[in-house]
Amino acid sequence: MITTSTTAVAAEISDIDVSARRPLLYLIGSGLLWLVVSGIFAVINAVQLHTPEFLAHCSLLTYGRVHAAQETAFLYGWAGNAGVAIALWLLSRLGLTIFRGAVVATLGGVFWNIGVLLAVAGILIGDATSFPGLELPTYTHWLLLVSFGFMAVPGVLAWSGRKHETAFAAQWYALAALFLFPWFFSIAEVSLFLAPGRGTAQSVIAAWYAQNVYSLWLAPIALGALYYLLPKISAKPLPHYEFASLGFWTLIAVACWTGPRVLVNGPVPAWIPTLSIAAAAVVLMHFWIVWLNVRGVFATGGSVVLKFAAFGFASYLLVGIADAVFSLRSVARVTQFTYMQDALTALALIGSITLIFFAAIYYIAPRLCGRAWPSSALVRAHFAAAIIGFVVLVVALAVAGWVQGQALNSTASFADIAARTRPWLLVATAAQALLLIGNLLVTFHFLKIVACPREEAAALTFRTPVAMEASAS
Repeated sequence: MITTSTTAVAAEISDIDVSARRPLLYLIGSGLLWLVVSGIFAVINAVQLHTPEFLAHCSLLTYGRVHAAQETAFLYGWAGNAGVAIALWLLSRLGLTIFRGAVVATLGGVFWNIGVLLAVAGILIGDATSFPGLELPTYTHWLLLVSFGFMAVPGVLAWSGRKHETAFAAQWYALAALFLFPWFFSIAEVSLFLAPGRGTAQSVIAAWYAQNVYSLWLAPIALGALYYLLPKISAKPLPHYEFASLGFWTLIAVACWTGPRVLVNGPVPAWIPTLSIAAAAVVLMHFWIVWLNVRGVFATGGSVVLKFAAFGFASYLLVGIADAVFSLRSVARVTQFTYMQDALTALALIGSITLIFFAAIYYIAPRLCGRAWPSSALVRAHFAAAIIGFVVLVVALAVAGWVQGQALNSTASFADIAARTRPWLLVATAAQALLLIGNLLVTFHFLKIVACPREEAAALTFRTPVAMEASAS
């Protein structure tokens, strides 16, 4: 029997969630499996940094191939699947529309994952391209592009059929991510492969693309999740919300030009990285506005959703500041081409993207499955592994990068530099292993909540409504 106290929780599980259940659970589950695969590759890579002979006899698992496979599995396997699922759910929920195009989205998701699998396999056998962020073999590009179009159909339908004429900031970001990815992916495909530019033009285009993967695809989805989850859970309005549109358009219009900053002091016209450095400074306005909008909303109690969101948001702000600071020529002289770049990448992709995606999954999955998370112990264990592993990894790589950069600007030998950085790389390896453990825990927990029989799920949901929000305290 459903009691009065369960009414609010029952209302949280809407017809929208029921209609979106199968495609979104498939996308989230696929993303988590790819996150585990990426984590395994990351541990192998971390070991190879301080022990180069590890797996050196296996040509499939050399450092370069494993690094490209890890990056591809993370960006397109984990973040691509989970990010699209979160964006589609946000657009349907805020548009107050039943999830339309579920079959098309599922079909697109199946072929997207086939494309990622072919890409990872192709990279391991030596078919990778030379462009960071786009190392997928060329024979997978059009499969991924078309598959993404299929997956995005429900989001477009939710937007066009929304019940309110006025849109929310979360909708802006989610919709922008769905439209902008095929735009800059197709431009890179033409400019780098079909009609490639000459000489250093390819480096500029590749840097532009790699930045867009973060700034115009993954970050907007994470921000959309923040703008939805924070006021929803905290029951507090976002302060200075009237500035949200300025923050949105600053990100969309300016952030894409910050990519070539990585080419500072490189063999490109000096004005290109200079313009990029200026853009990195201008885009700080976006980070300031987002901070104005969400500050003071993180009185979390024990909600794991807000705890993950708080760490993810702090990482996002640090990414913006770090991009502006470390692109300066005086700083890049020390940190460029060192482990510091790996630290900044981890801060962006693990901190500001993965942690916020975890927050969204912890909120969305119970509503799709119709039950609370089965184990609070697994929630706490995953939270601890994810946060500790992330912080230790970033700090260890940053220190290793600074030590390496200082040594490279001195007369130290390569062997001496390797000896100085090895302790920190060992710490980074332990952190990657801890992150992998956390990824295994959340994947197992997700499979457990999905596998729960429907009758048991309904009973558990209505019997313990306060457990719908998992706790990490």
